[in-house]
Amino acid sequence: MKKNNHIVIVGGGSAGWMAAAALSNAFGATKQITLIESDAIGTVGVGEATIPAVKSFNKLLGIDEAEFLKTTQGTFKLGIQFENWGAQGDIYMHPFGLVGKDSWMANFQHFWLKAKRMGIAKSYFEYSLNIRTAKANKCMIDPNSGLDYAYHFDAGLYAAYLRKYSEARGVKRIEGLIDSVQTRIDNGFIESVKLQAGDVIAGDIFVDCSGFRALLIEHTLHTGFEDWSHWLPCDRAIAVQTESVGEPFPYTRSIAHAIGWQWRIPLQHRVGNGLVYCSRYISDDNAKKLLLENLDGVVRTEPRLIKFRTGRAIKQWNKNCIAIGLSSGFLEPLESTSLHLIQTGIVRLIRMFPGDEINQSEIDEYNRQSRYEYERIRDFIILHYHVTQRSDSAFWNYCRTMSIPETLARKIEVYKNTTSVFKEQDELFHEGSWQQVMLGQGITPTDYHPVVDKLSDDELAKLMNSIESEHNQYLARFPSHQQFIDHYCKAVVPD
Repeated sequence: MKKNNHIVIVGGGSAGWMAAAALSNAFGATKQITLIESDAIGTVGVGEATIPAVKSFNKLLGIDEAEFLKTTQGTFKLGIQFENWGAQGDIYMHPFGLVGKDSWMANFQHFWLKAKRMGIAKSYFEYSLNIRTAKANKCMIDPNSGLDYAYHFDAGLYAAYLRKYSEARGVKRIEGLIDSVQTRIDNGFIESVKLQAGDVIAGDIFVDCSGFRALLIEHTLHTGFEDWSHWLPCDRAIAVQTESVGEPFPYTRSIAHAIGWQWRIPLQHRVGNGLVYCSRYISDDNAKKLLLENLDGVVRTEPRLIKFRTGRAIKQWNKNCIAIGLSSGFLEPLESTSLHLIQTGIVRLIRMFPGDEINQSEIDEYNRQSRYEYERIRDFIILHYHVTQRSDSAFWNYCRTMSIPETLARKIEVYKNTTSVFKEQDELFHEGSWQQVMLGQGITPTDYHPVVDKLSDDELAKLMNSIESEHNQYLARFPSHQQFIDHYCKAVVPD
């Protein structure tokens, strides 16, 4: 018998059932997969906005997109609109997909910058088909257009959907609360978990999806936690659902307040709302009041307080335990990366899954890749807080003047001096994403790349006009977001 055949997943929710679905799909009947969860323990359940990579995860599982969206009450997402982040009253959008047209020698912003100085260019963001489509409240799946998209969906319904998927592929679910965890005397590996009902579930590989409790990776193995709250000081969120007051818009809204920021995520049957804030600058009661005063639509759930600490487990794979989801770390949902980090952690585990023996070099490589990914996403989120002109509150004064990681400081400095951002290795956000946030929040580029001068003034004007004309043609035939949902994935509104 081969070793490492029994995988035990501790915890359900999005993380647990995404892990169960992917592992059962990858290994089939060659692995025994058991998932332990308790209906008595709630999940955070606010990861309702995604980035385009989630399409790859669903495709890996062979999930039909329209069926998935109907089941999860999903809508489409073309980007994130940031309001009041650079300065109060400012609005810009971080879109998916390209802005303009790139050259292999220089990205589009260099061509735009010269055209802007010549007085023949509109706002940089007007050259994004995603932004123009989102502003027009339209949507369409059209690979030829270059329009890229992700989803808004109900995270609880997604977990239930994946549970059905997983159980159909042999995953065994056990209902129960874990009372204790047993480790081996010789090497400290996790041997089994004991439920309050008395059942003992032994395993070879344990996947910790227990959320902020980090039952295995921290409370059992004492792995350690790297705290990033000095860079990302928000430590609370209040989440609430409201009735829809109109057709869903195809983007997430992120609205900055004096003590943090508010999200609005439209689904087919409701709107997800929340306020992320720093408890040093506002009490929980006043934060709840602030959120409720800034909602559209009738409140349909009791506001729910979520406490968190930004940072990551020092090792996300320790001994025979791999932490996935909130147990592995937390980066606030500003750029909708929570489900993505679950996804990449699972895919990384599958690609590095051990044979007969767990190899320390493989563990080290898993942890190296995980750390790199977390740190680069961390830097991107810090960028939003630090690059601001806001000085209207103690919270924004702290964020604007705080020290930042050297990796982020270098990126900002290179952009200021060269109008370029360079993607490093396999970091998630591409050059355009970094450039869009920097420009959207007030960093003025200095000069354009000399290759732009290869184009004559007439050729440059023709390039800018051709982009706008091409986008106009697509927009003319794109249906409204609601019309496309009705045609493609209309869901039955639940009671």
